[in-house]
Amino acid sequence: MGLKIAFVSRYPPVHCGVGEYTRMLAVAMRTISPSTSVYIVSSTEAGPKEYFDGEAGARVIPSFERGESSYEGVLKTLEDLGGVDVVHVQHEYGIFGRNPGVFKALREAVKRGLASIAVATLHTVYHSSTDRHDALEAQMEASKLDGVIVHSYLQEFELQAQGFNTTSVFKIPHGTLLNPYLGHPRDKLLEKVGLDPSEMDDVIVVMPGFLRPDKGLDVLLSAAALTDRRFTLIVAGEPAGVDVDSLPSMRGRVKVLDRYLSSDEILMLAAASDVIVLPYKDRPGKYSVSGILHLSMGSLKPLVGTRVPRLIELYQYAPNLTVPPRSPELLAARLEWVIDNYELASAYSTHLFAYAAETQWPRIARAHLELYKGLISDRKQLDLFPSLI
Repeated sequence: MGLKIAFVSRYPPVHCGVGEYTRMLAVAMRTISPSTSVYIVSSTEAGPKEYFDGEAGARVIPSFERGESSYEGVLKTLEDLGGVDVVHVQHEYGIFGRNPGVFKALREAVKRGLASIAVATLHTVYHSSTDRHDALEAQMEASKLDGVIVHSYLQEFELQAQGFNTTSVFKIPHGTLLNPYLGHPRDKLLEKVGLDPSEMDDVIVVMPGFLRPDKGLDVLLSAAALTDRRFTLIVAGEPAGVDVDSLPSMRGRVKVLDRYLSSDEILMLAAASDVIVLPYKDRPGKYSVSGILHLSMGSLKPLVGTRVPRLIELYQYAPNLTVPPRSPELLAARLEWVIDNYELASAYSTHLFAYAAETQWPRIARAHLELYKGLISDRKQLDLFPSLI
């Protein structure tokens, strides 16, 4: 008999990286353990009606308002389900706010017998130097759960430094989907996302993901203006704090898809690209891991990025393809080197590609299931990823 698991999270069709993460994890769990029952205790942003996600095999039950403080709706849903083995919040401050309400609700669920264990994945960990003291207080409340999952060493060590019990913090990498569109005709992929293949140079560089100020689009455009190499830069993502209309014209070099792209569309663009670039700026006081990095590196193309916490895995596995943030001159030089030495750059990315294979979603799902079983049986230390340590 499989486990009964309730994820507390945003979920598609809401436009949210954490929601996409939750769905990919749920799909992978169904793939490797069909007897596992998954329920999505979701926000109400897409409407109040329950629906069924056939691919994930999951009931999606809207139960809480974004940023609320009590989460009684979550407890009510768990009660209606007759209780679960695991209640697991996919936590992001932009969803749950800088208050401890959701963590307290999960502890209450265990206290009431509505869940055997309560787990949180902290997609963002605040550093102790932050001036967001309310976030630090909320974060500490997570330490009272049965288990806390993070995605990077930086996050793990920061929580240790803040006094979290080292035997209840577990590093499980973000999952990676190997791109199913590799080998498909480039022209067809570009047309499917609404681009004209005849307008592209031979070399295509793609920057995918939400267009936020911290993604470094301004740095990338400055870098593109500094190089005379011929390439088309495709900037693709839903604007979130970036005024696309104010972007400088690059005489046709830059193509902008300023709309929400599904994971499939991002994968199509990545498969059509030659190089993927992530020019992120640092976000002081926060540690997180880029979901777009994992969606991109499964496409087995050279990745150029910056040395910021969100791209720590790129820095670990392909450091020579990284540059300091906020440095258009160095970014331009690195892009030129990759374009001029493409086969060498691809060969240099071998360790990153191997890491992409090691973090495929089925393996990440299995690590979660083993963790749940270990916590339920009160085994606090599990060797989840010996090959990645």
